[in-house]
Amino acid sequence: MTAVTAGLVCAHHHLYSSLARGMPPPPKVPANFLEILENVWWRLDTALDLEMIEWSAKLGALDALEAGTTAIIDHHESPLAIEGSLSVIADSVNEVGVRINTTYGITDRHGTDGAARGLAENDRYLTELASGSGGSQLGLRAGMVGVHAAFTCSDDSLAAAADLAERHGVGVHIHVAEGLDDIGAEERIRNLTCDKWLLIHGVHLPTDHGLHGTIVHNPRSNMNNSVGYADPARFSNRVALGTDGIGADMLSEFQLAYVKQRDHDVSATPDAAWSWMASGWELFPGALTDSVTWSYPAVEPWHVAFTPTIRAVDVDINGEPALRDGVATRVDADEVRAKAAEQAVRLHRALES
Repeated sequence: MTAVTAGLVCAHHHLYSSLARGMPPPPKVPANFLEILENVWWRLDTALDLEMIEWSAKLGALDALEAGTTAIIDHHESPLAIEGSLSVIADSVNEVGVRINTTYGITDRHGTDGAARGLAENDRYLTELASGSGGSQLGLRAGMVGVHAAFTCSDDSLAAAADLAERHGVGVHIHVAEGLDDIGAEERIRNLTCDKWLLIHGVHLPTDHGLHGTIVHNPRSNMNNSVGYADPARFSNRVALGTDGIGADMLSEFQLAYVKQRDHDVSATPDAAWSWMASGWELFPGALTDSVTWSYPAVEPWHVAFTPTIRAVDVDINGEPALRDGVATRVDADEVRAKAAEQAVRLHRALES
């Protein structure tokens, strides 16, 4: 006997990080979160080109599919390969069969022109979606307006992102108070937010922050970056669960979210962390129509919290088979991994130079 559920949703991902595995160590050991950004992720995103982005997205989507995650909300940055990047990601993820909501994270780190080009890519992609191209009419792809974080953006850029999102009828996808460098972000964006916004991390947000939108908790990433514990149960906002680019295995992320909450509060039960994962269906309702058959008979909080290695066996997305007996049906998984490995070598060489 096996359990069958709807497809799971990763509410915050960085698909471009799929090629980061095994990357060369940074030029210096980061001593804080800002140095992690400067010496790891901001070096990586400037090395990306469209071919790397394509195979990174396919690999990330394949990993998600094999974990029963049928919908990904992605946040992308590639400052030297901006134009067309969101369509490349959407095409690549849909080729695997997975649903995608992607956005370009604007920033003023590369000057006002860089921020403007990022806004233009969001506008281009959202206009493309509105035309009904690709799988947008089938609920296979969607978009938002992306912002890296308040501390790397001017007030003008933040306002421009909010305005563009309002014009397209979508929300803004933004990192908020992840590290100490972004403390006080709520003061700068409070009057811009609405319920459609995704507020990622919120580790250093005050409980009474006054922001509208969904807070997306990423426990594994927060622990890895040593930025602190968000304690999402304290917020009145809806809370969802993401991975911040460390794969898309949402059952595993749920398990860690529960254990971390339990470590913080001995009265915590698996139910709260499960509700955070279930919030993904409100953000990406198309996943509710998908079907995942699992290798375990009871996929519910009190079982999953204490049961490792539950895997997806069969997955149907939009009524079509995408995984059978743990094997992808729409792409050759071995080819995807081989091509992604080739692009990872290119990326790592660029980082070494």
